[in-house]
Amino acid sequence: MKSIFFLALVAALAALSACTAPPEASRETFTKAMQTYLAQRGDLCLAKNRWPIDVTQHEVDMGARNALQMPVLERLGLVSSSVATIDIDDGGIRHRMDVRRYALTDAGRRHVVTRGPANAASAQAGQSDFCAARLSLDKVVDWKLGRQAEGAAPVATVMYTYRVEAASWTSDPDIQKVFPVVAGVIRGAGSAQLQETFVSTDKGWIAIDLRGR
Repeated sequence: MKSIFFLALVAALAALSACTAPPEASRETFTKAMQTYLAQRGDLCLAKNRWPIDVTQHEVDMGARNALQMPVLERLGLVSSSVATIDIDDGGIRHRMDVRRYALTDAGRRHVVTRGPANAASAQAGQSDFCAARLSLDKVVDWKLGRQAEGAAPVATVMYTYRVEAASWTSDPDIQKVFPVVAGVIRGAGSAQLQETFVSTDKGWIAIDLRGR
């Protein structure tokens, strides 16, 4: 009787272990996980998610990012500019200031991508950004397994190479100069390695950036 009970206990524990074991860590598994991730987060964007964008004379004098980048986008017909007057709060004293205001043109709006919230339960709405290219998976190169903390779910850092579908205007020399990170990512297609972190869940390996979706 004890033997039967022992065998039943072993079988139950084995079944429980099978249910709670992390999904297989293999090239095929991480290839599918990376493809899922890049399908949702593969846009290479410029961190310009609030329009219009105002540029002050001080920013022009300092060579600030928008002061350098926006005129190039305007020359390529992606934005247009006008002079606007805004109110500035300077230590409790309000005064008016003229700025150069940049707004997206019809051509520019074709490059705006709206993402849903990372967490479906979040009250935050999806966020839009102006994007220059889209990445897709070339191949998974390697991965490293670990845990964020003792007792936590397994995590995997996946290294991969990628393909790029870039907007035609990204080949402009001035664009490459004022957006060097974008230019570097595009040049690295097929050879440069990026990495993404995944966590083991009951639905398989999911990019941490997508958890809760």
